[in-house]
Amino acid sequence: RHAVCIFYLVLRALDTIEDDMTISLDVKVPMLHEFHSYLYQPEWKYTESKEKDRQVLEDFPTISMEFRNLSKVYQDVISDICHKMGVGMAEFLEKKVDSQHEWDKYCHYVAGLVGIGLSRLFCASELEDPIVGQDTELANSMGLFLQKTNIIRDYLEDQLEGREFWPREVWSRYAKKLSDLAKPENIDMAVQCLNELITNALQHVPDVLTYLSRLKNQSVFNFCAVPQVMAIATLAACYNNKQVFRGVVKIRKGQAVTLMMDATNTQAVKAIVYQYVEEIYQKIPSTDPSSNKTQQIIASIRAMSLPGGPMASRHHYSPIYLSCAMLLAALSWQYLSTISKATEEYVQAGEN
Repeated sequence: RHAVCIFYLVLRALDTIEDDMTISLDVKVPMLHEFHSYLYQPEWKYTESKEKDRQVLEDFPTISMEFRNLSKVYQDVISDICHKMGVGMAEFLEKKVDSQHEWDKYCHYVAGLVGIGLSRLFCASELEDPIVGQDTELANSMGLFLQKTNIIRDYLEDQLEGREFWPREVWSRYAKKLSDLAKPENIDMAVQCLNELITNALQHVPDVLTYLSRLKNQSVFNFCAVPQVMAIATLAACYNNKQVFRGVVKIRKGQAVTLMMDATNTQAVKAIVYQYVEEIYQKIPSTDPSSNKTQQIIASIRAMSLPGGPMASRHHYSPIYLSCAMLLAALSWQYLSTISKATEEYVQAGEN
């Protein structure tokens, strides 16, 4: 638990540097390259960030101290992933995501490496078998599936903030500029582009199912499975949906709670995945340029998701207290979100 917590905070600090558009490239690039070394510098911190998460940089000595208190086996994993991610982030600061290969490479740096690092931590703790950490291709797919889902869903938000993560190789077939997809007159081409990218993301699902089937620890399984079922539900909501170019497409909170409570074993996850790929299948337009490819990948996912499909599966048991705890967590999160929003509005009203 502590190793995963520190891993998250270290990567949150690294990501905050990458996201901060007020830091000049000549300062930012060396920082990203050297960031892993700051873990061993007790006094290092950065106090000039303007990002919302700047506290992780301002209080970095607290994080790095806890990092150095971890077992060396955990430190080595976190430092190595941090180094590789920093170098990758620096590479993409100075170039756009052009080809689909580069899209995979960018997603590897910012998310695939997280999957690989977490898998190595699970094995270092001996909660999981060595194969989980050794099979980096499957662990990478876990990260790529989540990252691509976020990139697809966040088209409009990224456009408004001047960021572009959709691969040029794909969108250039549908528009002259990526921003043109948001124009009402281009909506049909925009949706076709969207469907092609969702089809690309779905190709990682077989790897996700295989990865999850290897996990034997219940807590690790829940930790890994919940984001993946949220992602497949999000892609089903986004598929062939014009709303992606007009606002935010999100799964309902009740739906999210149900997914959290249900995704506690491999068979349940396979059933959830089957449900959402069927939902996508029913929405495939016959005129869509990617329709054949979408149908093919859904057929291969169906084969793995059907009861008795060609995949080894471990049994997981979901005690009632686990479901109750997850429901309580979800309700608490909803309550705190509401209170936080109300407080913010109250403060703003007072300032006005």
